[in-house]
Parts: sequence; C-alpha cells; structure tokens
Amino acid sequence: MKNNKNTLFYILVTGGFSALIYWILSKGKALETGKELLQPAVENGHWNDFINSMSDNLHHPLAILLAQIITIIIVARVFGWIFRKIGQPSVIGEIIAGIVLGPSLLGLYFPEFSLTLFPVASLGNLQFLSQIGLILFMFVIGMELDLKVLQNRAKDAIVISHASIVFPFALGIGLAYFVYFRFAPEGVAFLPFALFMGIAMSITAFPVLARIVQERGIHKTKLGAIVITCAAADDITAWCILAAVIAIVKAGTFVSSLYIIGLAMAYVLVMLFVIKPFLKKIGELYETKDNLSKPVVAIFFLTLIISSYTTEIIGIHALFGAFMTGVIMPDISKFRNLFIEKVEDVSVLLLLPLFFVFTGLRTQVGLLNDSYLLQITGLIILVAVVGKFLGSALAAKFVGQTWRDSIVIGALMNTRGLMELIVLNIGLDLGVLTPEVFTMMVIMALVTTFMTGPILNIVNYFDKKETETIAEFSIPDKFKILISFGSNEKGKSLLRLASSLVKKQKDASTITAMHLTLSDELHSYNLEEYEKDRFSPILEESKELKQEITTLFQATVDIETNIADVANNGEYDLLLIGLGQSIFEGTLLGKVLGFTTRIINPDRLIDKFTGREGLFENSPFDERTRQIILKTKMPLGILVDKELQEVRNVFVPIFNSEDSFLMDYAQKLIYNNNSHITVLDVKDQIESNFILKSAIHSLEQKHPQNIALMKDKTIKKEFLEKQDLMIISIESWKALVDSRSVWLTNIPSVLIMKH
Repeated sequence: MKNNKNTLFYILVTGGFSALIYWILSKGKALETGKELLQPAVENGHWNDFINSMSDNLHHPLAILLAQIITIIIVARVFGWIFRKIGQPSVIGEIIAGIVLGPSLLGLYFPEFSLTLFPVASLGNLQFLSQIGLILFMFVIGMELDLKVLQNRAKDAIVISHASIVFPFALGIGLAYFVYFRFAPEGVAFLPFALFMGIAMSITAFPVLARIVQERGIHKTKLGAIVITCAAADDITAWCILAAVIAIVKAGTFVSSLYIIGLAMAYVLVMLFVIKPFLKKIGELYETKDNLSKPVVAIFFLTLIISSYTTEIIGIHALFGAFMTGVIMPDISKFRNLFIEKVEDVSVLLLLPLFFVFTGLRTQVGLLNDSYLLQITGLIILVAVVGKFLGSALAAKFVGQTWRDSIVIGALMNTRGLMELIVLNIGLDLGVLTPEVFTMMVIMALVTTFMTGPILNIVNYFDKKETETIAEFSIPDKFKILISFGSNEKGKSLLRLASSLVKKQKDASTITAMHLTLSDELHSYNLEEYEKDRFSPILEESKELKQEITTLFQATVDIETNIADVANNGEYDLLLIGLGQSIFEGTLLGKVLGFTTRIINPDRLIDKFTGREGLFENSPFDERTRQIILKTKMPLGILVDKELQEVRNVFVPIFNSEDSFLMDYAQKLIYNNNSHITVLDVKDQIESNFILKSAIHSLEQKHPQNIALMKDKTIKKEFLEKQDLMIISIESWKALVDSRSVWLTNIPSVLIMKH
C-alpha cells in the first residue's frame, strides 16, 4: 500500500509541475511580440556548427589545461615506471618525460601537435599551477627533516655537509669567471651570475637521496644516518644561501640586499620563536584525538600560505616560506604523518609532474648545436661532479670514514634531482641564466642523479666479491628459511608454517622475516614507526611459538625483484611467501598509475619474446607471485592462507614422479612438529618410482603413526575439512586449477612448492 501511495504521489507531483512549466513557457511565448530576438544562424549546416562549437570548447583555456594535466600525468608515470624498472629514481624518468614533451622532441618532430597541446598563451596557467605544487612539495620536504637527527649527529655531518657546499660553490664561481662573457644574459652583472652558478653546483636533492638510502637498505646503518643528516644539513644551508642569493639578485647590489636579508632574518626569528610555539600548543591539544577537525587543519594550511606569501613579498621566494613552515611543524609523528599524507599525493602525483614538464618546455636541447657548446656542457658536468662528489668524499674521509663509506657519501651527496631544477627555474625566471645555460644545467642535473645508482652498484660489487672470497672458507651448516610477508596476518601464518619445519632443530636453523614496501609510498619521517608497526605482531607471534627470528625491512622500487634478490644472494634453503590477492595486480597501467586493472603486463610480454611464458600461460598466480617464481633460484613455497593456525594434519597429493621432493618437507614436519601426513598417489606413481617408494617406506618404518597412504582416490569434503594444510608441487597445482577440480572448493590452506 505504501509503495502504491509513493508512486501516486510521484506521478502527481512530477506530472503536475511539468504541466505547469509547459503552461508558463507557452504563455511566455506571447511576451516576445514586439521584441527583436537574436536567432542563432545555421551558417554551415547543423553538423558543421556542432563541430565548430566542439573546436571552441577544445580551445577553451580550462579544456587546454585539463588536457595538459592528463597528458603530463600519464607520460610522467610511464617514464617514472620505466626508470624504476632499470634501477633509477622515478624522478629522472619524470624529468625526461618533461623534456620529451617539450621543444626538444615533441616540439621538434610534431610542432603542430605541440602548439595545440602547449600553446604559448597557456603556459602561464601551467607555471602557476606547478608553483603551487612546488610550494606543497617544499612543505613536505621541510616536514621530512628530522631536526633531532641533526642535533645528535651534527658534528661530523656539518663538516661533511658544509664542505660539500663550499667546495662546489667555489668551483661554480670559478667556472662562472670563464663562461660569464659568452653565456651571461645581457645586463646581468657578474656577481648574481656567479652566485647562481655556485648554488646550482652545490645543491643536493634530499628527497631523492632519502629514497635511495631506503631502497638500498642502509637507512638503519651508521652510514645511512650520517648521509641523511648530511643531506638535511645541506638542504637547510643551501636554501638559506639561495634565499640570500635571490635577495642580492633582486636588490641589484650586495649593500641593497642587506635590507632584504635583514627582513628575512626577522621572518625566520618570528617563525622559530612565535609561530612554532603556537603550532606546538595546537599540536599538544589535539595529539590524543583520533582525527583532526577541519578548522585545525585549516590553521596549519593557512600558516603555510601566509609564510609562502611573506617570503615572496620579502623577496626570497615563496618556496623558502613553504620549506620553513614544514621545518617548524609540531614534532609529533601523528601530525607530521597526517599532513605529509594529505599533501604528498596531491603534490607528487598531480602537481609536481606539471613542474617537470614546464621545465622540459624551457629545456631546448637543440640549442646545444655545436661541439663548443657540448664541450661547455661536459665541463659543467665535470665541475659539478668534482665539486660535490670529491668535496663530500674527502670531507667524509677527513672526519674518519672509511674510503668505501666516503665514496658512498660522495655519490649520494652528488644526487641533485628535483632540487636542482627548482634552483635553475628560479635563475631563469630572474633572468640570471640564459636558455642555453639552463639547458646545460638541466642535463648536468640528470647526469649527476643518474650516475648515483651505478656508482653504488660498483661499490657493492667489490664489497660482494670480497665477502664471497671470505665466505669460501666457511661451510653453511644451518637450514635457512626466509619468509616474505605483506600483511601481518599472512606473516603470522607464514611464521607458524616455518616454525613447524624447524621446531626441534632450532640450533641448526634460522628464520628471517622480511617485509618490503614501495619507497614512493613511504616518506622518511615515519620509516622507523612504520617498520615497528609491521613487525610487532610477527615478533609477538615468535614469542608465543618460542621461535627466534631475524627481521629484515627495506623500501624498494621493485618488490618482486628485491624478494628474489635477497633470497638468491642470502643462500637461503627455502623462501616462503603468501599468494597475492589480486590476479591483476602489477599490470602496466596498475604499476604506472597505481591502480589494479586488467591491462597487458609488460613483464609477461617480455617473457613471451624470451620463451619463458610456457609454464605460466593462463597462470593461476597473481602477477607479483609469478615474477617471484621466475626470478628465484632456490626452493620456494607459496602459501594460500586460510587462517592457518597449526600444522597437525597434512595432505600430500602425488601427481607425478617429480613430486618426490615433497616428501623431504613431509619428513621435516613429522620430525619437528609431529604432524600426521596423508599421501594420495593420484596417478599410481609410487610403485614405479624408486625415490618416492623408498622415502615413504623409510617414514613408515620410523614414524608409522605419522604417515598413511590413501587407498580411496575419491576425496571427500569431510576429509579435506579435517586437514590443516595441503602440500602440492607447482606443476600439480596448475593442473589442479586448470581441471577446475572440486577439491578447490573445500581445500584447507595450501603450500605450493617449487623445487
């Protein structure tokens, strides 16, 4: 009755008011009498007018800006993903993407399309939007600086950091002396030109360096702590010097700039002694609350905007104000993490690529069209590397570091990345740098950032060779298990399984629990807290099991490759992983944009060409698991976890003679865990296979109560429900999935083994 009533009301209301609207419009038609009305003329036919209207819409400034953003994000993510795959920071790929979309490539070969997508009139909008992205990014960089680290390790770090600034700064000014006459813009004095060359040579990219340190797994070492501290001190010092340089350039003379520098110092004092305590009190009031209210969040963002506005008005650039606001944020992990998460995705994923492309539009590689200009570019790169790399390395050696660590510090401090581009764009906007010099310096930024990875790889290679030489004299005598987990629950299940394999042989075995995370999903500020959260449940489980474990945490750009590398290089006897949830995870569009979607995977395409696709065609595994299977060189166990709590009753189906290796793990479970093993000879392989027959016979003799052969090959639901675990070979699992066996609806947790 109620539904009929609602329907009747809906019909009466909509019908009645529709009739009223029609009546008013009909009466209103009569009001047109005596008025001259503008009738839209159909000049070229209705279709052509529609096309012209669409063309006008496409050329609207907002439509152009949105098209630019779509293109930039897609191209930047694609190039970033490609460079991550070759072991380089994604920022290099994003910078290259900007150059590709600029006049150096797109504008050179597709000039009409380039002018349509990036018309000159639209570049102002792109620049201002990219500047907003930079302000948010510098806010994050300021928050990621942990000033406690600076206080604790200031002595050595400041020596190395300041040496890594002074040395290249002096060389940059020396270089400016030789290139000023030919390359300085008209009307620019030597002082501002030389100062900008100096600061451009001495900058270090703190965010890129922090990511590399995470990915290399050295963030918890003494070396990692020193290099992070050096980079932090370098960042603060370099931005203060840059603020002074901008003041000098804008004022015209050094004496005139003293007024600007005085105002800047007053601004810094206000931020440190007035604004910082105020923000700290707000932080303490809301520290215990689960969520921050919008007015509180608004206070912090308003502080950011006012600070940026103030430094822009003073004359030391809005970016310094954003950086300073980040530095003075309350020293409360919850606050910093919250704001980093709120700001980082928008700035890094959406707005920062706009800056890279805007830089690319200004970078004209075609200007370097003769050998002399290329020689000058090479000289700039040489001066940059000698100044920053050698300056840092020699200072590190002087304060007591080994040559190996000194070289690592030098290589990392030589990383320039995005921070260099920010400095160069400021110089170009101020008219201190010509487009030629700007292009040369962008190339220098790319080369010095790109070379960091190879230098670290060479250092690690020689370290590895030395370690291998020593290791030749040691004989490994322990059964080593590596478990790699994503979620905590899956990690606990893997640990229970690993413990069941070695429970009575703890002195002759080791278990390492490893968690890897994507480095671009983790900022350096909450690294230790994140690691603690991930491992706390695993460590608690290990105490309950009375099983000692070693933990291993690392940030990486390629999780599946790193899992395989750690397992292969660590001489582990068994790698245990959990099966991923989504079979579409890791696809091209998924990896590029961060989504999970059904698009062809580039790794699978490569496998097709190299002939490795066969076994995994129509693979029952998710993409990440499939890659780990391909790349590992030791026994691998893949756990399909159904809340595995204990490993008492174990079902082992034998499909072919190659499954004989499964009995080794059955034997370990019987001896260490007193498990009961039920073996099913699916295709009558035991009698014809000597190894299988001997292994089962031996277990029947030693542990008659722990092993049984199933005679009935009809697997019943009741039997499977009593089992805790099924162990099966990878080939047999694939056959089971392909056959769509009824087992799959009732099976317990499954351990899929690769020999």
